[in-house]
Amino acid sequence: MKKNIFLVLALLLSLTANSQMKREMRGAWIQCVNGQFQNLGTAKMQQTLTYQLNELQKDGVNVIIFQVRPECDALYESKLEPWSRFLTGQQGKAPNPYWDPLQWMITECHKRGMELHAWINPFRAKTKGTRQLSPRHIAVRKPMNCFAYDELFILNPGIPENRDFICEVAKDIVSRYDVDGIHMDDYFYPYPVAGETIPDDELFQERSNGIRDQRDWRRYNVNLFIEQFYKTVHATKPWVKVGISPFGIYRNKKSSPIGSNTNGLQNYDDLYADILMWVNNGWLDYCVPQLYWEIGNKAADYETLIRWWNQHAGNRPLIIGEDVERSVKFTDPKNPNTHQQPAKMALHREMPNVQGTVLWYAKAAVDNVGNYGTNLRNVYWRYPALQPSMPFIDNKAPGKVKRLKPVWIDNDYVLFWTAPKAKNWGDEAVKYVVYRFAKGEKVNTDDPSKIYAITNETFLRLPYQDGRTKWVYAVTALDRLQNESKVVKKKVKL
Repeated sequence: MKKNIFLVLALLLSLTANSQMKREMRGAWIQCVNGQFQNLGTAKMQQTLTYQLNELQKDGVNVIIFQVRPECDALYESKLEPWSRFLTGQQGKAPNPYWDPLQWMITECHKRGMELHAWINPFRAKTKGTRQLSPRHIAVRKPMNCFAYDELFILNPGIPENRDFICEVAKDIVSRYDVDGIHMDDYFYPYPVAGETIPDDELFQERSNGIRDQRDWRRYNVNLFIEQFYKTVHATKPWVKVGISPFGIYRNKKSSPIGSNTNGLQNYDDLYADILMWVNNGWLDYCVPQLYWEIGNKAADYETLIRWWNQHAGNRPLIIGEDVERSVKFTDPKNPNTHQQPAKMALHREMPNVQGTVLWYAKAAVDNVGNYGTNLRNVYWRYPALQPSMPFIDNKAPGKVKRLKPVWIDNDYVLFWTAPKAKNWGDEAVKYVVYRFAKGEKVNTDDPSKIYAITNETFLRLPYQDGRTKWVYAVTALDRLQNESKVVKKKVKL
């Protein structure tokens, strides 16, 4: 068994740097709804998150998607919704010693060069395990705005006030916190359960807007919300990315000619989520379908689905939601001596519209099940990566850095530069890419293996040895959307 592992690792390490992408979202979901942080207390939760972030940073992760609103509650200080029981064990109870997990995570992620995307569950107002709601909770304050379904409470998407409220929550987060993105997963109308019926017949009669089919009306309600949500976020801060992670099947071929050759639950028909409309209308900035199945799954084959999404959802950056545990649980049908991570990553590279991966879930990668994390840090995500470009938000690069020069300071050789001038948020440099090239090597900033560091500082300590080795350092500036400036070079001896 050990021999097989070493053979696999050797095979992976034989991949060249050219197989890696310079721009790639490398995300990980950190969820709270599984109870991993509940009652940990401030110090222990911070310790746990610090360890996870450190390991994920080593793995090459550059985006953390952190769950902050699982059931119309908050893992941050909010005047609109109560503190989450998934933090303190009791909804409405503030953490003691007091802290703000969202603000803490923003600080810690930015310190590590990662983006932080705040993850909210829009319409779910109560999970199955919640037995007591805070008096401040919307289901207590406005019970008629919710409906019960399979022990859940759902904010009814057909009520405009509910859509307005969720947008108000998003605006509150975006306006008060320096988040890089705001993210929703697949909970719109509830997942269907045998014997359960969505109790919205009366509302449909009252608010049909001339739509005859109740299912079309439900999709219409969600469409209205998605458009409103997107415009609300970008009106508040234009650079904050809106991401949505739908269930992995849009429609089956038996339901639609453009459907995938699959046989499972469907976004469009069962969750009333017309994700392709949102992608094609530009109502989101990146799409992360949850392709959690294995290659060869009879109902929902992974390869079939990644090819389908690549073909149909290319109008916005397409990021693949990847199940870590299932990827290492199943063997590759074409190579039974290995699990499926190599084959899945090869498919990612093959698809021209796929621009990244989000790991479900972060702890599985941190725990390095099946050497998944080791393979990320040593092979697939060995070199740093910039975020996918989003020219539909901003495509103008900042100016070049100025006054690039190495300086001796207290026995350290430090490369300094000055930020370019900026007139507005789109011109402002917020990070810098430092490339390193050996003597005689062509300065090629398209090669990710030459990225020495990505930093938010305007200096970098150089690895000085004896002053005999010549290098060329090249520095570019990045704005909030990671548009990259022209390069400035400096020769140094280390």
